[in-house]
Amino acid sequence: MRKKLSFLLVGVLFCSITAFAQSVVKGIVVDKDTKEPLIGVTVFSESEKKGTATELDGSFTLSLASLKGKLKFTYVGYKPVTLDAASNMGNIELEPDAFGLSDVIITSTIGVDRKTPVAMSTIDAEVITLKLGTKEFPELLKSTPSVYATKVGGGYGDSRVNVRGFDSPNVAVMINGVPMNDMEWGGLYWSNWAGLSDVTRIYQVQRGLGAVKISSPSVGGSINIVTKTTDAQKGGSVYYGMGNNGYNKVAFNVSTGLMDNGWAVTLLGSKTWSDGYIQSTDFEAYSYFLNVSKQLGDNQVLSFTAFGAPQWHNQRKDQLLIEEWAKLPEGERYQYNAGYGYDASGQYKTFNRNEYHKPQISLNHVWDINLKSNLSTALYLSLGSGGGYSGLAGKDENGATFNRNLAYGSTNGRVNQDYRANDGKVAGFGTYDFAKLMRQNADNPNGSLLAIQNAINNHVWVGLLSTYSNKITKEIELQGGIDFRYYKGIHKTKIEDLLGGSFLIDPQRAIDGKYKDNPEWVNEKLTIGDIVYRNYDGFVMQEGVFGQAEYSKDKLSAFVSGSFNVSNYWRVEKFAADNEKSKTTNKAGFGVKGGANYNFNQNHNAFVNIGYFSRTPFYSAGIYTNNQKSNAINPDGQNEKIFSMEAGYGFINRFMNAKLNIYRTQWMDKTMVYTLDKDRPQDGTVNLNGVNALHQGVELEVNVRPIEKLNLRAMAAFNNWKWDSNASGFAIDDKGQVVEKNGVTQEVLVNLKGIHVGNSPQTFVALGADYEIFKGMRIGLDYNYYGRNFADFKVSINKIGQNDFYQPWQIPDAHTWDMNFSYRFDILGLKTSLYTNIDNLFDAVWIADAQDGGVKSDDNDEKAKKAQVYYGFGRTWSVGLKVHF
Repeated sequence: MRKKLSFLLVGVLFCSITAFAQSVVKGIVVDKDTKEPLIGVTVFSESEKKGTATELDGSFTLSLASLKGKLKFTYVGYKPVTLDAASNMGNIELEPDAFGLSDVIITSTIGVDRKTPVAMSTIDAEVITLKLGTKEFPELLKSTPSVYATKVGGGYGDSRVNVRGFDSPNVAVMINGVPMNDMEWGGLYWSNWAGLSDVTRIYQVQRGLGAVKISSPSVGGSINIVTKTTDAQKGGSVYYGMGNNGYNKVAFNVSTGLMDNGWAVTLLGSKTWSDGYIQSTDFEAYSYFLNVSKQLGDNQVLSFTAFGAPQWHNQRKDQLLIEEWAKLPEGERYQYNAGYGYDASGQYKTFNRNEYHKPQISLNHVWDINLKSNLSTALYLSLGSGGGYSGLAGKDENGATFNRNLAYGSTNGRVNQDYRANDGKVAGFGTYDFAKLMRQNADNPNGSLLAIQNAINNHVWVGLLSTYSNKITKEIELQGGIDFRYYKGIHKTKIEDLLGGSFLIDPQRAIDGKYKDNPEWVNEKLTIGDIVYRNYDGFVMQEGVFGQAEYSKDKLSAFVSGSFNVSNYWRVEKFAADNEKSKTTNKAGFGVKGGANYNFNQNHNAFVNIGYFSRTPFYSAGIYTNNQKSNAINPDGQNEKIFSMEAGYGFINRFMNAKLNIYRTQWMDKTMVYTLDKDRPQDGTVNLNGVNALHQGVELEVNVRPIEKLNLRAMAAFNNWKWDSNASGFAIDDKGQVVEKNGVTQEVLVNLKGIHVGNSPQTFVALGADYEIFKGMRIGLDYNYYGRNFADFKVSINKIGQNDFYQPWQIPDAHTWDMNFSYRFDILGLKTSLYTNIDNLFDAVWIADAQDGGVKSDDNDEKAKKAQVYYGFGRTWSVGLKVHF
């Protein structure tokens, strides 16, 4: 009897265990387009009123009493999905709630973890909304390895971003796959795109070679931005935010959703205004976004997109010595701006202002030709208009050129006192005395001593980017395309404000004006709107092709790609000559790269990549001896060469996602242009050729989710960036001509080998945590450390022949903390989100940007005395409320 009972109990227990095992549901939730795992997706059983959330690798496990019910998967920014429960649900793909987004992502070459063999970090739209606050858009990347973003002088949109020690001209910025870097100098002004955060859905930085296919590769990396397309769901949202120093923002977003007739429209607009954290950096900015899409049958989509961010903002351009900042009272010490003031009637005046509007219009066509091939084409147009203020020198009563430096708030890091009002809390630190200057201008027989000039930089930019892909086998896909760009920059400087004078005589006319031998023209009395200093049109046309082969099978994915482009440069001079067209200069560039990723199993992967590029010189630094003033071609202009290689390892499971990579980038034959004597820029410049640099380092990213409601993050990067060669070049006078003596070009030599690359920290550490207090309410904390940050420097060249250089000043290490809070709730049945951000929580004092003073010493303390610096912002805050309908 006992044996029968024992067998019965064992049988019951076995059946119970079996039943329990059959009620465990497992799966992995990923983004349908990028295949990235989605963290924190809600998985809910309606029948059992029970749920869970996905882990770091997108996986979930849910115990149910029965498998007969359905599971609902919901995530912010994605369409909800309801599926029948099963013990193994495999990969569940959630589709972004945006019509046509996948087509944009294909064009943009967004990288995919565990497939694309590059180092990358991705920020989604929810994190942007959560953490942006009053930050500049690039600052969202500050917890990314080897990425440094600062506000520079503190004006709206005046921020900069460096990747692996490379500055803006060497970091490609792509919006929906379309290149944004300026065609003349290669960089990007973030003030033109400051409103872009409102429309960004995916924000990804790819360090190193990157996955970008276009025919003009970057050196340090690429920043890939994918905007909203058209929301698939009908509805919208309204937003209001406020913050320190009178910061306000209002925004709206409305979408028709995908209608039955195949049309879909999304419209977004915003306005942001503030007094500015820094004195006299008030601004007013707008942004707009329109997308109209049409489904053409089952296999074609036509999409029209227009967006822009018109703005004006006042600026600060005066970096001061540390001892100068220390003279100011606490509370406004690091917010002081020496470049603004008032006239006799109390009217505000400034030498530092920027106003610009750069709308981007594109027409995208995506055609799924068949199951294996696809053609994606983007035709785009950008029309930039605007300019920036600065000081303009006239002639004094004796006919000599007035000291233009007096238009600046400071000289060599010290506040200028010649025009300094006695209205500050500390003597010598008042506002700029425009009233005094305007009286002198009115009394001067030769007109204004100083005036305000506006450097106009308009442009017309047309481009065509088309990519064809064909999956020739199950494992191999071929891609090829064309990249055409035409750019015309219209550059002139005009008189904006005579500051009390009735006219101005431009001294530059006597130096290189087109009628410099005509006294009547040289001494012409100029008024508001007249052209001074420069007037030219710059042209760049680029024709490029690119191709790529991708292989993907089982655990291995690999690619090899190549590109070739020809750039044509010419200019039309209107100031030094009468519409004189320069000779057209043609330069060819190319690039080859390849890489592979191998997934050892579901937890471990490794990748490698290698590439070599020959990049054509920039129009503004390499093609011409002086692109602002002369048609003279740089005789030594040559392509820059870049050789880069990288290896990485990744680990991912339910609780941890870690990435480790090591890289080495050699930058060869860089062209550099420097002032011959920094205290006398009128003496001319020096073109240095054959400058090499070596950038190498190790980077680590770790995300940990020890419990369901807690996320932990860590990042570290240890880099070694140095100039790797001495440089030689030639001097150019202020007329743009090569300096010769007895018919021999005067050579300049500069010792740079072993000097640290400045303008970005070489050691980075970041820590972060966010915790869900209860459903819908989260709080987060982020820490950033910057070390081994060397000041930016301009090579001090003050003589023909040998010039020695010392290590730049090493900036003190910096530590900052940021906090964010969010709460999701309903108001009258409408989904509502509250966001709060406090940046630099503990009001740390730290130096964000510095210019080396050129001290020839190994004593870092001595170097600190001559360095000119900007301090980082103190504590700032913002609060925002978004209501969805």
